[in-house]
Amino acid sequence: MGKRDDKIATYADDLKNKCGMTPDMDLLTKVTIGCGPAIYNPDAETVAGSQAHELETVKNNFLIKKLGLTDGPQLMDAINAVIETYGKSERNKYRAVVYYMLVKHFGKESVYA
Repeated sequence: MGKRDDKIATYADDLKNKCGMTPDMDLLTKVTIGCGPAIYNPDAETVAGSQAHELETVKNNFLIKKLGLTDGPQLMDAINAVIETYGKSERNKYRAVVYYMLVKHFGKESVYA
């Protein structure tokens, strides 16, 4: 297995054990690939759930630009719900896992088809 496969296995483990979800491995792989080289940078690989500017970045760069959603309070509500599901006390909230849950939340799997 390569480095990316190891990362995907880690993310799948988090989805199962920390978020109580059974991951769609094909979608998780595509979301992980979509994160690009950020998954190999320890700082960029995670989302700081308690930092407002970080959540704003997720909203603008992922939900609006990547998924094509319209800005509104529902976007931040969804991000907060995902952070809550992941566990506010969970120190390492992996970006690929957060993005995967947001794709599922908004039913935007077609973006990765």
